[in-house]
Amino acid sequence: MADPTPEHFRAPDAQALFPAERREDPPRILLLYGSLRARSFSRLAAEEAARILQTLGAETRFFDPAGLPMPDGAPAEHPKVAELRGLVEWCDGMVWSSPERHGAMTGLMKAQIDWIPLSIGAVRPTQGKTLAVMQVSGGSQSFNAVNQLRILGRWMRLLTIPNQSSVAKAFQEFDEAGRMKPSPYYDRIVDVMEELVKFTLLTRDIREHLVDRYSERKETGEALIARVNRTASS
Repeated sequence: MADPTPEHFRAPDAQALFPAERREDPPRILLLYGSLRARSFSRLAAEEAARILQTLGAETRFFDPAGLPMPDGAPAEHPKVAELRGLVEWCDGMVWSSPERHGAMTGLMKAQIDWIPLSIGAVRPTQGKTLAVMQVSGGSQSFNAVNQLRILGRWMRLLTIPNQSSVAKAFQEFDEAGRMKPSPYYDRIVDVMEELVKFTLLTRDIREHLVDRYSERKETGEALIARVNRTASS
């Protein structure tokens, strides 16, 4: 009969889950979008999300994917790769906004996520951070891209919030200045950003405790790093 190894088994720590002191700086949110078009609706949707996040007290930054090489097509020291990875380390949470193309997220969206490493040394830059997923469609409403983004978020060990946004016929939802028109689609983005900020504030001080794993505590630090790096390069 298998039982947990006593020296590595830990019950949830109430003091770690509910710390007396919490960070007071604004939550830091990174926004990624999945199109290089001059009038990119995934970027416009992300810009609307950033305005809402700023109104809610968050600090926001964007990554411009123009010039990002294909995964494994350049060294990690490439300036665009280094910029993306630095922003991921900086943030407390992320928004991923992708078009749906051929029933899936775009290759550009996937390339950005693929360049985010599972580990940098012993640090996992995405582990325990929050994530909100969004998509825009040229036709009727769909959830293919957000469903795929959720799978990737789980793989990256992000805390993906329950709510999500899917904007149908996006070309009808933005004015000439690139601002979103009032609609239930806009209201949903507000809902999603409110939820993202709440979950980020709730978890950012305790994320290491939330994702601490029994199986990994049994490994030595060196073995864990080697296994994670081996998985990331496969």
